[in-house]
Amino acid sequence: VQLQASGGGAVQAGGSLRLSCAASGRTDSWFRMGWFRQAPGEEREFVASSSWRTGSTYYADSVKDRFTISRENAKNTVYLQMNSLKPEDTAVYYCAADRDHLGYYGDRTTYDYWGQGTQVTVSS
Repeated sequence: VQLQASGGGAVQAGGSLRLSCAASGRTDSWFRMGWFRQAPGEEREFVASSSWRTGSTYYADSVKDRFTISRENAKNTVYLQMNSLKPEDTAVYYCAADRDHLGYYGDRTTYDYWGQGTQVTVSS
């Protein structure tokens, strides 16, 4: 499985961006997809996840009501719509895929495959 993330960029506070993550290779509809982010000097942290099997979605408290994760199964693509961006959202954003759907969605070790990351920079 290969994951290709795109859509990052530089925006002002209050702006919006939409990230995309396209999965290729041996993909299955029961994958769970997630977004994580890592700011300089910080640990990689959970942002959002979506189960392609159950349709459940989960968000970190810091992004709830501002970010929306969605998926397009026919294209094996997951999106992260980010609205009302804040400077503290600045980070490299990574998409990830969990094949066996057993671990905790918010734990980065749950995920088996990772994309290359896309930079999001929010200025005040």
